[in-house]
Amino acid sequence: MHSSGGEGLQDVGVVIVAAGSGSRMLGTDKVWADLAGEPIIARTLLAFERCAEVGRIVVVCADGQEGRIVELGAAIGLAKLQEVCPGGETRQESVRFGLLRLGECELVAVHDCARPLVSQTIIQRGLALARERGSALCSVRAKNTIKVVEGGRVLATPQRESLWEAQTPQVFRYTELLSAHVAAAQSGAAFTDDAALMEATGRDVWVYEGSYRNLKVTTPEDLLVARALWEGEV
Repeated sequence: MHSSGGEGLQDVGVVIVAAGSGSRMLGTDKVWADLAGEPIIARTLLAFERCAEVGRIVVVCADGQEGRIVELGAAIGLAKLQEVCPGGETRQESVRFGLLRLGECELVAVHDCARPLVSQTIIQRGLALARERGSALCSVRAKNTIKVVEGGRVLATPQRESLWEAQTPQVFRYTELLSAHVAAAQSGAAFTDDAALMEATGRDVWVYEGSYRNLKVTTPEDLLVARALWEGEV
């Protein structure tokens, strides 16, 4: 595995989160599900490998999968794979483990392995915004009307124009994201994504437009859609 990137690339690191249980995939491990002849994790890793600004990549995986991912990296020619490490009990804990293994850099992008259709444009747009403003949250505008519901009763209907659906990559200054993760671990605070964690520290999080193609493979139906998108059928 790669221990350090080339000159000029050391300021951008990536943490790929591949430690989820995939409980909604009906027994299929989504990380290794086939997407046009390659496992999803290969498609995701290659997207970041091909980004010239990325210097090194850490994969956080399910316990016991480390060797298999290292072998995959060698097979597909990954030069930027720095380390593969087991994740924690939650996504938040897994990201913190990945950040610690990655080591200090200027910017870090955190990306869900289960989003294999991420494009170079999306990655580069996020890095550019984070360089300018210190954070970048890949998002798409909500298509549907969203209801706030409690106990089966609608409490509110937020204006759709102000609602965005969070995706990844989410890019932040490394030292700021790590310190926020360490503080959250010490306090026991739990967040659904890194943007929410950073928001809770009082830092501004800036949004940039992602793509509806950048879907997360969570269910068997998602996998069918991802395959159709990859093959250009839709």
